[in-house]
Amino acid sequence: MSLFVLQIHFVLLISRQGKVRLTKWYSPYSQKERTKVIRELSGLILTRGPKLCNFVEWRGLRVVYKRYASLYFCMCIDEDDNELEILEIIHLYVEVLDRYFGSVCELDLIYNFHKAYFILDELLIAGELQEPSKRTVARLVAAQDSLVETAKEHTSSITNIIAQAANFTIKMLHKGYGPWASNALHLESLLLVDVCTRLVDQH
Repeated sequence: MSLFVLQIHFVLLISRQGKVRLTKWYSPYSQKERTKVIRELSGLILTRGPKLCNFVEWRGLRVVYKRYASLYFCMCIDEDDNELEILEIIHLYVEVLDRYFGSVCELDLIYNFHKAYFILDELLIAGELQEPSKRTVARLVAAQDSLVETAKEHTSSITNIIAQAANFTIKMLHKGYGPWASNALHLESLLLVDVCTRLVDQH
């Protein structure tokens, strides 16, 4: 990569059928303008032959695209920016996606679109390349996955404890076990306090 800063205006991932799988806007476009941009570029890029170059002049800007399997990865830059460097960034993004998903396909982006956005956000910030290392991005994504799994485990544990407390309360109230029935809600509160105490201890 050169020392010159490339400004990417937006990123689009479009399928061969014209379905938009990802959009990221780094320059101000209204929702109406975004819809028009997607429609124009879909019609322009999808109809181009495979032997044509990967650069398209558009509205005083330049759109760089490359097809991988059934997806077109598109990035819009200024006319005087380096198209070859943008192709490198596109390829870098695809390589990181491949590394994460294991030969990424369109279905991966449909069902795990949040991961595609997260990976892109690790590579680009405000339309500029921030992290050129595939290994670093992969490590950051793995760390985030680990945090998500830990949060899920904590949530599952809390849900189970609360459910047990609720079931205990209902049983006590239904069976009417003397003083136990009147104190059931108090017991449930104690269990919830215990949950909070465990979470504090874990952190």
